Amino acid sequence: MTANENESTQTSKWGQFWQDHGENIRIFAVALVLALLLRTFIAEPRYIPSESMFPTLELGDRLIVEKISYYFHPPEPGDIIVFSPPPQLQRQGYRADQAFIKRVIARSGDTVAVNDGQVYVNGQPLRENYIAEVPEYAWGPATVPPGSIFVMGDNRNNSNDSHVWGFLPEENTIGRAWFRFWPLSRLGSTIAVEREV
Repeated sequence: MTANENESTQTSKWGQFWQDHGENIRIFAVALVLALLLRTFIAEPRYIPSESMFPTLELGDRLIVEKISYYFHPPEPGDIIVFSPPPQLQRQGYRADQAFIKRVIARSGDTVAVNDGQVYVNGQPLRENYIAEVPEYAWGPATVPPGSIFVMGDNRNNSNDSHVWGFLPEENTIGRAWFRFWPLSRLGSTIAVEREV
């Protein structure tokens, strides 16, 4: 078989393969691009790797994190957010691609303090029926700087949060915990609860 005949046979085999499988390959490529776009800009699954948000979220829970809301407004107090670690956490050895999950307590301009087992925002005590136990530490008062938020875990005494490492830049927010899809026994929304001040 000559080189030209060999090349023609290879071309023919590739043409036959593409004819047989080309449609499936195109569908797979489109699905892959759509999945990447959805994960990057709209929503993504996450799992809970620690007990810092107990009892609201438990170790091993699986969530859908939606990303659209924060294109239009900043995180609100009470929101449960997923975020990438700020520089102060990266200096502690956390990778930039690791994700944390905490509850937003205060926004830019708010003053936060923790005293006698109570969290205060702008001098008013928060009534939080979602925490594991009252905080056993004192913190602040301090005012949240522009472009930042103050976040805490619901498991107040077992959470590496803003009372440990400081304020979170809003730009580090990945999205809002929206829906728990696993385990099935706890299937449901994780939308923020209303807080009373």
